[in-house]
Amino acid sequence: MKLPDFHYASPGTLAEAIALLAAGDSTARLIAGGQSLLPTMAYRLATPSLLVDLRKVPGLDRIEVDERGVRLGATVRWRDIVDDARLAKAHPLLVEAIAHVGHHQIRNRGTVGGGLAHADPAAEMPAIAVACDAQLTLVGPSGSRAIRADEFFLGPLSTALAADEILVEISLPPWPATRRWGFEEFSRRRGDFAIAGIALHYDPDPDGRARNVHVAVFGASQFAHRLPEAEQVIEARIVDASTIKAAAAAAAGAVHPSDDLHASAAYRRSLVATLVERVLERVAT
Repeated sequence: MKLPDFHYASPGTLAEAIALLAAGDSTARLIAGGQSLLPTMAYRLATPSLLVDLRKVPGLDRIEVDERGVRLGATVRWRDIVDDARLAKAHPLLVEAIAHVGHHQIRNRGTVGGGLAHADPAAEMPAIAVACDAQLTLVGPSGSRAIRADEFFLGPLSTALAADEILVEISLPPWPATRRWGFEEFSRRRGDFAIAGIALHYDPDPDGRARNVHVAVFGASQFAHRLPEAEQVIEARIVDASTIKAAAAAAAGAVHPSDDLHASAAYRRSLVATLVERVLERVAT
């Protein structure tokens, strides 16, 4: 389809990008990889008056790994994450999840900032952000602010990002070497959006009991979020068959999906239970 008419700007600094957003109307949009924005424009679901391209803004494509954790700039591409050998040890859950994003062409162009700001309920990166207590840095005319991932996502394609703000970085806390983790999603075909997905991790104590349990769901809710009902079942327990069964049931009872053309609500709830069970069985062995 033909895109709607729009103005285009490619600033060379973050300050210029912020000024362009502030000077434009509320329909001005940022573009990085364009893998989410351009299709919505083609279908006239988005009709921005101005596109502000971030590809020339320096520093947004960096990946930093140190004792403070992992920090990803907004224009880091999905393929950059998969190809960075440091991340296989520094954050294996992130790498596993991003390997499920779309197809090769999508991973070659799609970006971290775009995926988070678009906030698709079935996308992998929002799930990792909430599952891993990520912090997002937003910059606007009044300066920068930090926001937790679980406060950033407000609903389907809806976030706390103001119209004149730019998401510049996501920070993930340090990843303990002994952490147990798992990721599972189900889609009709490899590369399609997930009908449901689960990302989880926990830290085993000296007695083998699960501590600091995090379980996040995506694809089966209005936005990616954690499942405290399932986490409470697992916390401080040995992850055995009875714990796994109880956690799966708790997870299914905690989601409230809607019927759509891809799956019924009942199917998605059942699928969430199955995915939690699969992940925990694999993690606990």
